[in-house]
Amino acid sequence: AMMTMQTGGLTMATLGWLGSILTCALPMWKVTAFIGSNIVVAQVFWEGLWMNCVYESTGQMQCKAYDSLLELTSDLQAARALVVTSIFVAFLAFFIALSGADCTRCVDDNGTKTRISAVAGVIFIMASIMLLIPVSWSANSIVSNFYNPMVPEALKRELGAALYIGWASSALQLFGGGVLCCSGSQSQQDPYPKKYRAVKTCGPMGYAMKDYV
Repeated sequence: AMMTMQTGGLTMATLGWLGSILTCALPMWKVTAFIGSNIVVAQVFWEGLWMNCVYESTGQMQCKAYDSLLELTSDLQAARALVVTSIFVAFLAFFIALSGADCTRCVDDNGTKTRISAVAGVIFIMASIMLLIPVSWSANSIVSNFYNPMVPEALKRELGAALYIGWASSALQLFGGGVLCCSGSQSQQDPYPKKYRAVKTCGPMGYAMKDYV
C-alpha cells in the first residue's frame, strides 16, 4: 500500500513538473482581449516569458524573443525567475523521491527511505508554491488591467492557456508532494504493534529460581 501511495504521489508530482516546464515555454501567458474595436482583428498577440508572437488571420505566426529583460512587465520578470526556480527545485525533488522509493535500491534502510520520501514531498510542495505565485500574480495583473478604464482597449489582454496549465501543474505538485509526505509518515508506523510478556525463569523442579536464593 505504501509503495502504491509513493508511486501515485511521484506520478502526480512528476506530471506537475512537466506541466511547469510547458508553462514556462509557452508564449501564451497573455493573449489579445476581443473587446470593443478588437472584436474583429487581423492579428492576435501572445505574450510569454521568453517571447511574444503575432498570429495572422492568414494562419501565419511570427515569434520574436525579447531582446532585453526590460521589455517584460514587472510581473513577467518575477514570473520568469520564480518559474525557472520552481522547475529546478522540482527536478531535485524528483531524484530525491526516486532514491527513497521502495522500488529502488539506492538506500537499503526502510526508515531512511521513508524520511527521504517525506523530504521529497516537502520539496515538491515548495516547487508548487513557487509556480503558483507567479501564475496567480500575472493573472491578477491581467484582470486588473482589463477592468482599468485608463488602459486602451488595444492593450488589454486576457488569460492565456499557459496560466491554466500553470495552475493545474501547481495543484498536481501540491497533491503529489502531500501524498509523498503522508506515505513517508504512515510507513514509519508499525500496523501490527508487538506485545511482549515477561518470561518467568523456573528451576528444574518447576519452582521459580528466586525460591532457591
